[in-house]
Amino acid sequence: MKWRPTRAAIAAAAALLVLSATGPAWGENATACQPTPPQTEGPFYPVHQQDDKDNDLTLVKGHAKPATGQVIYIVGEVRGPQCRPIAGVLVEIWQAAASGRYRHPDDRNMSASHDPDFQHWGVTVTDQEGRYQFKTVKPSPYPASFFWTRPSHIHFKVYRKGFPTLTTQMYFAGDPYLEKDLIFRRIPEPARPQVVVQLKPPARDMEPDAKVCRFDITF
Repeated sequence: MKWRPTRAAIAAAAALLVLSATGPAWGENATACQPTPPQTEGPFYPVHQQDDKDNDLTLVKGHAKPATGQVIYIVGEVRGPQCRPIAGVLVEIWQAAASGRYRHPDDRNMSASHDPDFQHWGVTVTDQEGRYQFKTVKPSPYPASFFWTRPSHIHFKVYRKGFPTLTTQMYFAGDPYLEKDLIFRRIPEPARPQVVVQLKPPARDMEPDAKVCRFDITF
């Protein structure tokens, strides 16, 4: 059965993360209201239509088996000027599977296996408090070239009438490839903590071995 978050669950997870936040990278992302730095869409934006258009990427419609990998929940707020939350924002994510491979014809990473039980792309709409939530798996780093390995990351695109479309990427603290990543290094150094999250223990209504992170987005 597909997972469906409740407003109470989103609020509880977000509150848990605020209370447990530690370290400058996490604290700044959770509280800062500076505009989220834009980043490249990359070459693997989905080109295939899919039946599932929801925020649970861990279970594909018609499949009994869940996706392989570390389950993570991403919670956050989308905000505008003066830190005001924005309702009705369309939030898209897309990413590699836990193996490090995308569902895209241009992904030539043949050393990584394809996971037919992973959705790769998801979408949701922010609630009245500007909040959103996704359930997915943590992607692996993958080779972008013979000299460059991309760190684990998830692509985001947010749309709302009256605001410019924002495309960015979310990274994970402690990734050994992060500081040398050519795309991450294009972000001005003071703004880099805004796109880096730390994985935390789950809320009570989540799987005990899952992780949760907070990623706030500001137009």
